[in-house]
Amino acid sequence: MYTQSMDMADTTAPAPVPTAAPEALQSRFDEKIDADQKIEPQNWMPEAYRRTLVRQISQHAHSEIIGMQPEGQWISRAPSLKRKAILLAKVQDEGGHGLYLYSAAETLGTSRDQLLDALHTGKAKYSSIFNYPTLLWADVGVIGWLVDGAAIMNQVPICRCSYGPYARAMIRICKEESFHQRQGFESLMVQMQGTPEQRAMVQDAVNRWWWPVLAMFGPPDAESSNSAQGMRWGIKRISNDDLRQNFVDATVPQAAILGVTLPDPDLKWNEERQQHDYGAIDWTEFWEVVNGKGPCNKERLSSRVKAHEDGQWVRDAAQAYAEKQQARLLKEAA
Repeated sequence: MYTQSMDMADTTAPAPVPTAAPEALQSRFDEKIDADQKIEPQNWMPEAYRRTLVRQISQHAHSEIIGMQPEGQWISRAPSLKRKAILLAKVQDEGGHGLYLYSAAETLGTSRDQLLDALHTGKAKYSSIFNYPTLLWADVGVIGWLVDGAAIMNQVPICRCSYGPYARAMIRICKEESFHQRQGFESLMVQMQGTPEQRAMVQDAVNRWWWPVLAMFGPPDAESSNSAQGMRWGIKRISNDDLRQNFVDATVPQAAILGVTLPDPDLKWNEERQQHDYGAIDWTEFWEVVNGKGPCNKERLSSRVKAHEDGQWVRDAAQAYAEKQQARLLKEAA
């Protein structure tokens, strides 16, 4: 989840300058990658490596920030004070994840303003999953169970990413996402123990979210032109198809515990492979959503831009206060 940037065209960065890297620097970089050592901000790195990281980390951060919207819309409509408090805390966590990741991207020489401008102008992408509507209360639980479950599957390997700031940020993020996944599962379990109408609501939500969640891992490996290089650099650790397969295998028994049916008539255990077979994903829909034609693309982006513009006075006040404090310190030191 949130890291499809490895499989998308680079529309946010300028064309690379055709200069040859000093051989000794490139050799040292390759040695560190081969030895599974961390690359830090002060270390030399190829420009393509830097641009790939900026694209991936920023799209991950954008996804966390945009991802606050589908669930945030249910804070005032949650069925109890307990559920409101849980959901409010979760949405706050997602905002924090975005800030960690923007900070990690800034260590690569890209400013926060540049990152946000790319998002607000539509140049940068975010995870396709957040362009689907949350129609029912059960959707909030399904996002926790399936969407955050997919996030964990995708993001835990990034804790071993070759770029140090990204890897370290992911450790805390994954711990919190794991909690979110368990919270979503618990919410659905309570609903599945309720009325027939509640159980039908959960099943309807699962039916609508299952296939978009499977597409979250990105296109098939054969169509993922950037994955090989990302894995060579240690940015990406597991291929799209393997992550998707691991997710399916982990989720099927969880669905059985909940008592829901996953909406795939081709889903079955393959004894020979010791894995589940599953049906074909509609990649046409996936790319339409990625390219701005999903159910909520315009709504999500316009809401984000409005929130940013409405908050300008807060940023201006913080900047004025910081300048005032700096001037006072300089005066005292003089």
